[in-house]
Amino acid sequence: MATSHHAPIEEHPDLVELRARHDRAAATPRGQTVEALALVTGLYLAASPWIVGFNGFTTLAVTNLIAGIAYALLLGGLGNSYERTHSMAWAAVVIGVWTCFAPWVVAGDVARTRSITSNLIAGAAAALLAFVAASAARDRTDNRHGARGRRSTADEH
Repeated sequence: MATSHHAPIEEHPDLVELRARHDRAAATPRGQTVEALALVTGLYLAASPWIVGFNGFTTLAVTNLIAGIAYALLLGGLGNSYERTHSMAWAAVVIGVWTCFAPWVVAGDVARTRSITSNLIAGAAAALLAFVAASAARDRTDNRHGARGRRSTADEH
């Protein structure tokens, strides 16, 4: 009976290349700027009920606090712990979209001009930054290999 030895999943060539690609994308000035802006956006979203003055609406205040902390962790802090896996940015896109609709969805009559305006601006900025972070690694690869992942003609000669 023969036994086979399999390398740990962490050493799989595709996974190693994926991590390296994400690290390269996150090390660019664009990636660092997006990460910093996303952290500030998440912190603003978490504190917005008290900054804008709708902390009396407890359901929306708690929703923004939780969404802001989760957003900041996904794009600002947690990505660093997991070798900057920007696939988590897609979850942050959902948080940004949720933030835009939260004033009308959460329980209670919380849809006021200041809460709606704050959530629409913060949610749109959060979704845009998360989308840019999610596409950063793909853009880096596309620039290196051509538009469809093929080698460019300059690389062939």
